[in-house]
Amino acid sequence: MAFSGRNYASILSYLMFEYLFFMKTLQFQRDNKKNRVTVACADGNVSVYSQCAYCLHCKGVWVGKRLTPSPQVQALADLRKGVSADETLMNAAMMFNTLVRDGKAVECDDDGDEGFRKLF
Repeated sequence: MAFSGRNYASILSYLMFEYLFFMKTLQFQRDNKKNRVTVACADGNVSVYSQCAYCLHCKGVWVGKRLTPSPQVQALADLRKGVSADETLMNAAMMFNTLVRDGKAVECDDDGDEGFRKLF
């Protein structure tokens, strides 16, 4: 069996190890006057709403103690299944903006300091 209890536990522990030790957590820097949220990326201070939302390295948003996966990645998977593109992308963008409003940091897997890379 591919997913026996012990095998599943070892896969899960490896994934948790990868998230804990191989990802960067970039804290939000909020500017309430301009209604901007930025993070310190390899490209400098970039907007979370316009850069991180559509970056290949963005793996999710920390809301409280929970890492919520990036909605754009799910939207990309739905697009490959043939779901309506415009509505799916709009819903993903609105969900990401909601997560950023309530969140405190973004999870980034840019270990090579490449900076922004297009998701789509």
